[in-house]
Amino acid sequence: MAHYALLDENNIVTQVITGIDETELIEGLDPETWYGNFHGKICKRTSYNTRFGIHLLDKEPFRKNYAGIGLIYDAEKDAFYAPKPYPSWILDEDTCVWEAPVSKPDDGLFYYWSEETQNWIVSEPI
Repeated sequence: MAHYALLDENNIVTQVITGIDETELIEGLDPETWYGNFHGKICKRTSYNTRFGIHLLDKEPFRKNYAGIGLIYDAEKDAFYAPKPYPSWILDEDTCVWEAPVSKPDDGLFYYWSEETQNWIVSEPI
């Protein structure tokens, strides 16, 4: 069993489907091509076990991250990643995960990012 992401014209994931193993053919076509033709969209295989550029089962990571609805497929990087959350954040090329320009404190408190101050703000309890 394999998973496949269906993309819109802007390479945004609109659906993730389960399909046959990527090594099998459907009517003589590789699954990406067949599912893409069937759904009338671009189709890219995705790995359920790949996160942050690491395969959870110690296999070769595949396309940096498992595709989810709303994620972007970047053909140049051959990777899936989320839309940029803040203008100041930078995409880590190894993990294809957005990172703040300032590291989040690791002190057990809850924080949110302030784009205005370019820093993490402690979230007060409700």
